[in-house]
Amino acid sequence: MEDRIIDLLVEICEDELVRENLDMDLFESGMMDSLAFAELIFGLEDKYGIVISPSEIKRENMNTPRKILAEVRLRS
Repeated sequence: MEDRIIDLLVEICEDELVRENLDMDLFESGMMDSLAFAELIFGLEDKYGIVISPSEIKRENMNTPRKILAEVRLRS
């Protein structure tokens, strides 16, 4: 499943660099903004059934690919 989550991130961020650096801050790098973050949340629910309410998660807890994968693991 991790590869599919990374595929989703690559699609949303429109950059393969996401695969190469799992510790890159997606917001600081400009690869993700609040709209892309919402797209990620809804994509995780739509494609994988992983429900993450935007009100229950802080952006800094899901700002890198590695943290996103960890959060998905906790909820699946």
